[in-house]
Amino acid sequence: MLAKSNAPRLARHPGRLVAFSDAVFAIAVTLLVLEIQPPEDFGHLLRGLGALWSSYLAYALSFLLIGQVWVNHHVMFDRVRHVDREVLFLNTLLLMVIAFLPFSTSLLAGALRAEQGLRTAVVVYGATLWTAAALFNIIWAHLRRAKLLDPSLGPLGVRAIGRRFALALVWIGSGILVGAFVPIAGVAIIAGFLPAYYLPIRGEYGEGNKASDRRD
Repeated sequence: MLAKSNAPRLARHPGRLVAFSDAVFAIAVTLLVLEIQPPEDFGHLLRGLGALWSSYLAYALSFLLIGQVWVNHHVMFDRVRHVDREVLFLNTLLLMVIAFLPFSTSLLAGALRAEQGLRTAVVVYGATLWTAAALFNIIWAHLRRAKLLDPSLGPLGVRAIGRRFALALVWIGSGILVGAFVPIAGVAIIAGFLPAYYLPIRGEYGEGNKASDRRD
């Protein structure tokens, strides 16, 4: 009978995962600008530039949303001690969704410009963001369950970050639902998601955890 091995379990540092993720985020935001094509009629350039308003709107919205995902990705992985295969796989799915966002952005801009198919475009755009939010929640749940988080984060921070991620599902889901009937209102709800999610999360730096521990 083979003796049980005392070799330590392999601990993969999250550094490479974060570096690869940052590269995908950077490429995704860069690709967004490719949707904005210069006007063909340079004789009426100012008018032509003004007609691209839908592309500017979709570009700005998506750039800030991807930036928001990047910020919260760091909030999550700055507190991860090491990662396992499940995290690597789930993060790959998240990056696949982010890489799809330039297409959803182009679809939204085109529908706004053509004033056709806008309901479908808003639903597709919102569904892309909702899928990313769902994967955030799945990754966070796995990190907690597998005990891969830094213990110094404390229960207050763990719960606060989890609540912020969960709220995104409701918020974006509401935008999709409204956008299926009133597209512009759906876009406005999704855009309203931006300022709230750039705000700091209480306890994300481990503040106040001792008091929280006593209450728990």
